[in-house]
Amino acid sequence: MSAQPKKKSRFAGVDKSLYLMLIPGAIIVAIYSYGPLFGLQIAFKRYDIVQGIWNSPWIGLTNFKYVMSYPGFWQIVFNTVYIALLKMIFRYVVPIVVALLLNEVLNLKFKRIVQTLIYLPHFISWIVICGVLISILDPTDGAVNEILKVFGMEPVYFLGNKSTFRPVLVISDVWKEFGYGTIIYMAALTGIDPTLYEAATIDRANRFQKMWYITLPGMAPVIVLTGILGLGSLLSAGFDQIFNLYNPLVYDVADVLDTLTYRMGLVNAQYDVSTAISLMTSVINAGLVGISYFIAYKVAGYRIF
Repeated sequence: MSAQPKKKSRFAGVDKSLYLMLIPGAIIVAIYSYGPLFGLQIAFKRYDIVQGIWNSPWIGLTNFKYVMSYPGFWQIVFNTVYIALLKMIFRYVVPIVVALLLNEVLNLKFKRIVQTLIYLPHFISWIVICGVLISILDPTDGAVNEILKVFGMEPVYFLGNKSTFRPVLVISDVWKEFGYGTIIYMAALTGIDPTLYEAATIDRANRFQKMWYITLPGMAPVIVLTGILGLGSLLSAGFDQIFNLYNPLVYDVADVLDTLTYRMGLVNAQYDVSTAISLMTSVINAGLVGISYFIAYKVAGYRIF
């Protein structure tokens, strides 16, 4: 009776010393990502900074009940979801349109210049961008209002007006991030067989027909995948941007869960309530990420490993 062959290890033929390079990264993740989880128990306690985390009394779900009954809480939840949805939709659509337009450009030098220019804002801090926005949208001497005055129009306080604040958020967010999304779709375009375009040319198809019947179907798997994975950010409206732009005049339409967490924790020193809000948001976001990955696996065959 012949001996059964030994099952090969998944690490066979791999230089195990390379895994030593993972140790520094693993330590950083353990300290800064898993270490703070110890403090989540504050959400279930009446936290006293003098007594510390261990000695503060347990109060169960009282902090969560307080958050649920907090004046304007559900309006804040609505603001968060609404702003996040608007950003998600426009971040999803604009890069696809721009990628399709750039794909039609025949001058490679011009195309590369445009790609570089639209990608650069992704690397600029929100603090810098918000500072520029506050300056150019200033109702007194901002560049935009100066142009409106030339046409005989009244100045608009864009960042203090409830009807204009959200559009400013969405437009500035799309301007900053659409270049990054465009690169993803441009990469997907490189996987389309060029012979399909040659065959379409022989069949006398015009540019629009090539785009509709070849380019879009070729991009479809990536379009579906990015759309599904975007569901995981449904409660992430963008703290950095909103915090640097909003003010009490627009709290009704601009206050989101992240800014509420900031005010409760760092401004009002209600660390237990702030932790409860953050924990709720994190749990819901984790659930949404899990659901989005499951849908991505079923629809697009996407797997993490």
